[in-house]
Amino acid sequence: MAWGGKSGEAPAGKGALSFIGGEVTIAGNLSGTGDLHLDGAVEGDIRCNSLILGPGGRVKGNIAAETATLAGTVGGTVSARTLVIEKSAKINGDLSYESVSIETGAQVDGRLTQRGGEGQLKLVAGAE
Repeated sequence: MAWGGKSGEAPAGKGALSFIGGEVTIAGNLSGTGDLHLDGAVEGDIRCNSLILGPGGRVKGNIAAETATLAGTVGGTVSARTLVIEKSAKINGDLSYESVSIETGAQVDGRLTQRGGEGQLKLVAGAE
């Protein structure tokens, strides 16, 4: 899982991949047109094409992305066309999506709102 996603593949985005390691804490908003892999902490809003939040990653702010794979901790709203929530995720905030996948064991405390489109809700059993 070199890219942090379940498939082990790079995210399919339009821009370059930016990586923020676990030793980094950012106070402020992040915005870009590329893809972001976050293992560190951000206290601010994130807007990007594709976000991968690793198991140790933390966001205290809102997230807006075309695709988001969340395995870490989020305190804020998440808006993504395609949203994947892994079993290690802890999310305290509302979710807005077209398509969502939530692994068994993930902790989500907030409202789930499906936006218009042909999206779907999937509950995924964790491999144990």
